[in-house]
Amino acid sequence: MPSFGDYQNEIYFCGLNGVKPKLPVDFKALEQRARAAMPESVLSYVAGGCGDERTQDFNVSAFQKWGLVPRMMVDCSKRDLSVDLFGLKLPSPLFMSPIGVLGICAQDGHGDLAAAKAAALSGVPMIASTLSNDPLEAVAEAIGAGTGFFQLYTPTDRELAESFVCRAEAAGFKALVVTLDTATLGWRPRDLNDANFPQLHGHALVNYFSDPRFRALLGKPPEEDRRTAAQLVLRIFGKPLTWADLPWLRSLTKLPLILKGICHPDDARRARDGGGPALIEALTYRHGGHSRADPGKYRPDDEVKQWLAKDPLPAYREVLTARGIDAAVLDAIDKNAREAVDRATEEAKAGREPRLELASTNVWADGGHAWRN
Repeated sequence: MPSFGDYQNEIYFCGLNGVKPKLPVDFKALEQRARAAMPESVLSYVAGGCGDERTQDFNVSAFQKWGLVPRMMVDCSKRDLSVDLFGLKLPSPLFMSPIGVLGICAQDGHGDLAAAKAAALSGVPMIASTLSNDPLEAVAEAIGAGTGFFQLYTPTDRELAESFVCRAEAAGFKALVVTLDTATLGWRPRDLNDANFPQLHGHALVNYFSDPRFRALLGKPPEEDRRTAAQLVLRIFGKPLTWADLPWLRSLTKLPLILKGICHPDDARRARDGGGPALIEALTYRHGGHSRADPGKYRPDDEVKQWLAKDPLPAYREVLTARGIDAAVLDAIDKNAREAVDRATEEAKAGREPRLELASTNVWADGGHAWRN
């Protein structure tokens, strides 16, 4: 597969013939185009968040504190961003996140398939949502030779949950991503002010409507009464999962089991030590601010800093040791991490906003033109 950076070369060479990109390449302009294209009801549901939406802003600002430190005098003619995960060789360390109602974001109502095709073309793995406008089997087929994970909203009906998992495994998805943080709906003022909830109108519920167990629970074809079918989905939608449910979830599939939405280090440690399900989004908390808001002054990264100061990251060391990293290098990483925590603590004592920085992330080169923090 060509390097992802080759895309810009394609744009520049097309410019020799007066051809410009059909879509903007910067986020701000792309967002403006999306706002112009989507109906207001869809836009408010996708762009809106909980409470005063400050968690969404905080997530962005927190991410902006991280940077990349380039190393020079190395051969970058061949670049490899691939990662090994769950026995898979993936060309990208990034994933397309699961997005409910993605289907209705596209003018033809098939946004899930469009994203799946993009995943297949780019090689970027996709996490397909339970809330889809197309059946999960069709989404998996559109991903083709690419990699797809299936995100599960666990229903209260266990047989329906088992059916979803079996369908996902049979369709060829490579892992099961279980969402933990949406057992109840968040308080989203934009949607409440407009009494707007797309699923109640039957949107993004095709995985339910196409499932034999759901159709049996409904007692009639959902196509005959979409309102009643949608109301049934809402009644059985969110099972509040507990640690006692993990063995049952684990028993449903041989696929890797990923817990999505964990915020607190104690929960992460318990999941790691209690059987080892893989973890993602351990710190991407409260659904990015869409379904959960920031609870006051508590920040998960504060707890992580405390854990980091006490714990030499045994799980991290295990992974790197398995990859053949020398123990002296690991000791240096641990030392650097502890020093970063000490620096952040001193900043907090001095009344400044603490920043957890491993080594220096504020490196600018070439006047900030080629490398930006």
